[in-house]
Amino acid sequence: MSAWKMSQSLFDTIINTAQDCVFWKDKERRFVGVNQAFLDYYGFASADVLIGKTDEDMGWHSDPEPFKQDELHVLQGTSTYKVLGKCEIRGQQRDIIASKRPIYEDGEIVGLVGSFADVTDVMRRRTSTREQMMYDADSLRKYAFFDHLLEELRIEEILDPLTGVVTRGFILDFAQSLIAEGKPFTFSILDLDNFKFFNDTYGHRTGDAVLMDITKELALFTRDYAVVGRFGGDELLIVDIENREMEEKCRFFDEMYEKQHLLRKLLKVDDHELYVTGTVGCASFPEDAPDYDALFALTDKMLYQGKHRGRNCYVIYEKDTEGSYEYPVAQKQEISVNMAKLMRLLEREKETLAKLRAVLPVLKEQYQISDLYYVKENKEMFSVVENTLVGKAEDIENLMTDKVFSDSREEMIKDLSPVFYETLGKRGIRSILVARGGKEEEAGFYLVCGESRGRRIWQEEERGILFFLATMLDIKKGEDVSETTL
Repeated sequence: MSAWKMSQSLFDTIINTAQDCVFWKDKERRFVGVNQAFLDYYGFASADVLIGKTDEDMGWHSDPEPFKQDELHVLQGTSTYKVLGKCEIRGQQRDIIASKRPIYEDGEIVGLVGSFADVTDVMRRRTSTREQMMYDADSLRKYAFFDHLLEELRIEEILDPLTGVVTRGFILDFAQSLIAEGKPFTFSILDLDNFKFFNDTYGHRTGDAVLMDITKELALFTRDYAVVGRFGGDELLIVDIENREMEEKCRFFDEMYEKQHLLRKLLKVDDHELYVTGTVGCASFPEDAPDYDALFALTDKMLYQGKHRGRNCYVIYEKDTEGSYEYPVAQKQEISVNMAKLMRLLEREKETLAKLRAVLPVLKEQYQISDLYYVKENKEMFSVVENTLVGKAEDIENLMTDKVFSDSREEMIKDLSPVFYETLGKRGIRSILVARGGKEEEAGFYLVCGESRGRRIWQEEERGILFFLATMLDIKKGEDVSETTL
């Protein structure tokens, strides 16, 4: 059998068939070529975007120095094999394992060749299995469903690899098994508030850390009488055998939110301080629903109700107030519809106070805004609901780097606007949304929404509607708005 001659075509075929990402560089650590797997991994159409560039030029590492030193050693003749590292890809930090060797030509090193594979999921599974298995076989065997299941499966096959709680399929099957056996229980869906913001702003590893912390605390908090599962993403499920009466459920959630601060907590992840909240919907079998489909739909409806109320809360289904739960579905509308409604209300009234009073019910119904404040050009601040002067806000403009400001970091508000902060404090306000009205070159006026509920994260729709209202509220510079009218 004759030996094949390594042609360029054959080399390209072999290198582009490899599943690992392969690259080769010159003596200055500049890319000379990469294989198809490399292009696919980074989402490049061709190698032209990186030929002649270094890793530092591409910005793939938050700390490029270790990678640089590693390659300099290779260029001195030292090969490396399966070295763990990290790289940035499309804003996400990934775990990789890489090997590199020097390239010789006529006895001299002219560059290096390397390959790497993404092992992020493997690392997460190993970490989760080793550090965060929230249930062992013995703790689940007290439930007949899991006792039977564990005769055939290992505990690791039942648990979610990241969070260590029960996977979606098995937690749902568990709930259905209890219904089939006629055993009463309470079913809850928990959704972490603004979880996408954590992922988009700080990266998925930070989001994973938040999710792992919350699931761990929740599983420990409920381990004697409930099972926690991961429904998907940042949604968790709780199957609670013990707390079924309304008083018991209220006590359970009050403990979770207020005393344990399990869902209202300041969480430090690396250099980031994140305030984590969650929204819960809850219903019970068989008191509230006779079967699984009805129970799940009702619980999901309660979760939606909680989100409509502004998140960071729990909603327990009550038959006596069943009609009120139709409200979010019937009343929640698109922002464009609400803008049109606000415009009609503004046009009907002439005085500023009357305008603001007219639109307040819409803000309450659609966005759960409990009060609206008006800061005049002279920086006096009035409550629209009470029609009274509540204080001064002479330094409110220090917060306004844009037309709209929203935040719940009291320390920051206090540092930038101490006078405004003092007025807010007297009202028990901890989270604010502010929109500036008037022409750009004028001081103008301000509309303020304030909430005593700590750490409310204002949504884009709420920011947009208040900005729209401030824009449409036509108050001319120097217009006299007395205390009797505001």
